[in-house]
Amino acid sequence: MNWWLVLPIALPFLGAVLGLVAFGKDRTQRTLAVAAAAGQLVAAVGLTHAVATEGIQVMQVGDWRAPFGITLVADHFGALSLLAGSIAGGAAILYAAMTVDRRRARIGYFSYAGVLTAAVAGAFLTGDLFNLFVWFEVMLIASFVLLAVGRRPQQAAGATTYVTLNLVASATFLTAAGLAYALTGTLNFADLSGRLAAVEQRELVTALAILLLAAFGSKAAAYPLSAWLPASYHTPAPDVSPLFAGLLTKVGVYAVARSVTLFFPDEEAIRNVVLAGAGLTMVIGVLGALGQYDIRRLLSFHIVSQVGYMFMGVGLLTPLALAGTTYYMAQHMVTKTALFLVAGVIEERRGTGELKALGGLYRANLPLAIVFALAALSLAGIPPFAGFVAKFTLARAGMEIGSWPIVGVSLAVSLLTLLSMVKIWNEAFWKAPPTEEDVATPLVVPAEEESLGSAATFYRGRAILLPAALLATVSVMMGLAAGPLFELALSAGEELSDPTHYVEAVLGGAR
Repeated sequence: MNWWLVLPIALPFLGAVLGLVAFGKDRTQRTLAVAAAAGQLVAAVGLTHAVATEGIQVMQVGDWRAPFGITLVADHFGALSLLAGSIAGGAAILYAAMTVDRRRARIGYFSYAGVLTAAVAGAFLTGDLFNLFVWFEVMLIASFVLLAVGRRPQQAAGATTYVTLNLVASATFLTAAGLAYALTGTLNFADLSGRLAAVEQRELVTALAILLLAAFGSKAAAYPLSAWLPASYHTPAPDVSPLFAGLLTKVGVYAVARSVTLFFPDEEAIRNVVLAGAGLTMVIGVLGALGQYDIRRLLSFHIVSQVGYMFMGVGLLTPLALAGTTYYMAQHMVTKTALFLVAGVIEERRGTGELKALGGLYRANLPLAIVFALAALSLAGIPPFAGFVAKFTLARAGMEIGSWPIVGVSLAVSLLTLLSMVKIWNEAFWKAPPTEEDVATPLVVPAEEESLGSAATFYRGRAILLPAALLATVSVMMGLAAGPLFELALSAGEELSDPTHYVEAVLGGAR
């Protein structure tokens, strides 16, 4: 048994189950959640090292030979996605351990968070369409509960929008899986790669591609299937949003990259659709962000915009472009989670995330201002931060093959992203703090956060900023010392552009 493939999924699930056993025990549940997240991170590091030194890691569950059984597989793309997700998810859970109120902790908040992180790991490591669907549904259930539980009136509307559109995407995905099986008799990724190329009815293959792109594009919040994200991510408690922001849409991007490179590498029309969607997603997302005055809603629109950059690499489909997508995904998980954690600290301190009701944070909390600035500059792609490395790689890949329109869009959107980050800085950090007469929303802490319990109140103070500071530090290091990580991303790009090694590692001599 390849434990490096099993542990990233098993440890969070184990923590979730033990948390349910400890139902009602506040301190125990928090401790178990943090320990499980730390264990998943260690396992992700071990798996990434194994892939880098030994090659693609494969496990046939139950010793059923592929493509007949359940396959777990990790190449460079999957391993790096898991590693970045473990870092971001671990920081989000650490922050939640400091801030979640006693009531939500006792009814299973940390168990659902563990199930969510386990499902994300499962999606990154699965080797077949049906089990990818299963992991998507597990993610949906856990995230819906986390989104809906609470006393905020807006949560009901946000949760309804979220679950409705995601259920439509799930139904589309299931339809696509059925069509794939009808055409080829298999759902194994590696086996599908060869069998779809041999299907004579190309119009049905095109229909399959459209269904998969619709399903995965909706999960990734790509335009025009992105409305659910900015309508829901800002509605739950501030300790929920960072977990969503760093993980959920990236699984959709991962699925798009995996399916396009394995199933439709020679379908130029499909790549053009992805590339056009990338440009529109960038523009619509950043324009939506510019019009917002709630920090978490503004950052939610930026998730949409940044998904466009990740799709850009898939549409270009060169090794360098796919390396750029891999690197962009990794740095975005870290950077965006850090920004949502900063937004959570602001709401915890001031009782609101409305920019017009904020001000003076630069003078009141210099460490918070520094952490925000580092993460914001990386998101905007300012050198020498990680976001610049990722955006430069994508732009260079586009210029190498003459895709000037998408390169131009990506550069323009970067400037608008910087503008929106400056907007947050000016409103929340730089301007003078408003008086209560200047704002409609009283500067009070929401009632559900008033009783945290001793396990969380112990961390009140500057320690609440620790998870965001750790992620900001990782983001800075990803830019200043980008070499080793970028080498892994280049390996991921080469494997994605030529999936021969992936197919041979999974199927062996079976093909």
